Amino acid sequence: MGVRELARTLLPARRRSLDAEDFADAVRPHMPAMIRLAARLGPSEGEDDVVQEALVRAWRHRARFDARRGTFGTWLLSIVANEAHRATARRRRPLTIGAPQPASSPEDVLDLATAIRRLAPRQKLAVDCFYFVGLSIAETAAIMECSEGTVKSTLADARLRLRNALGSDGI
Repeated sequence: MGVRELARTLLPARRRSLDAEDFADAVRPHMPAMIRLAARLGPSEGEDDVVQEALVRAWRHRARFDARRGTFGTWLLSIVANEAHRATARRRRPLTIGAPQPASSPEDVLDLATAIRRLAPRQKLAVDCFYFVGLSIAETAAIMECSEGTVKSTLADARLRLRNALGSDGI
């Protein structure tokens, strides 16, 4: 069952819901993006748990999907993003351990992963969705629950912050 068929199934009669096989068929094409987003946003080594929790939540709330608000894939990725934030909050891993160490090599200075982790949560979400998961501006806006213009300005702010953190040659 495709996303359009899924939407037709859910919208006219919200009390009717997908069976497990139809749900699995609808989810399957979105799994790679879900895993990538969970790996980017969730706790380290926890993307499988994040995706599993997101799938459980999506299954339980499948009747809430509304195609007028976005695609089925975007809805799933929004759930993944929320679950990743919950998982990260539960684990509360520290950003740094001990006092910051001076850079010993150029690679240490240009550590993009560290710079991205230090972005504000909304900037990190926008960067992860757009650059690492490969979503469009519109899809990123749906996940962030904001306008496309907000995503563009958030990405511009994030790029500026990364440029400052990495030095002008870093980006």
